[in-house]
Amino acid sequence: MKAYMTIGTTDFLQKIAAKHQDIHFHLMNSNEGSLAYYEDESKNIFSSGKGYEIVIQNGHIEEEGYVVMNNIPVTEDGGSSFEERFKNRQNATDKMPGFQAFRFLRPLKGNTYVVLTQWRSEEDFENWKNSDAFKKAHQGQGTKPPAYFPDKPFITTYHMHDPEEDQD
Repeated sequence: MKAYMTIGTTDFLQKIAAKHQDIHFHLMNSNEGSLAYYEDESKNIFSSGKGYEIVIQNGHIEEEGYVVMNNIPVTEDGGSSFEERFKNRQNATDKMPGFQAFRFLRPLKGNTYVVLTQWRSEEDFENWKNSDAFKKAHQGQGTKPPAYFPDKPFITTYHMHDPEEDQD
């Protein structure tokens, strides 16, 4: 299964979704703009956007919630080690209150993996970050990043788009 995403204004992304009604889009908003995300076996319909192979998936992406995307650049020769680390994870995230979905996404082009989690609320995500399970899941990750990280990872966050907000 593949995942595809692109950014743009909410209006622009809604027009894309209206043109492709056979695809189930998830629209998300942040302070920086909006993002459209979908999962499918078909090709990428976005003229500019990113495509990923879904390596691991748990849960279902819901129409309401808070999405955290950890964008992690990985060297070409470090991909298999990085993926193995995630395949051997304890799945502690999935057992936390408020957890909705997890996706581990391998880029089809480029070197930036995405670890996507969806939570019922931002508070549920913060509770995960402050939990003992989070500390255990991230232990051994000292201040020096692994050699397979060529650049610093970065996080993007979104709230699922609420169509009722368009009525205002």
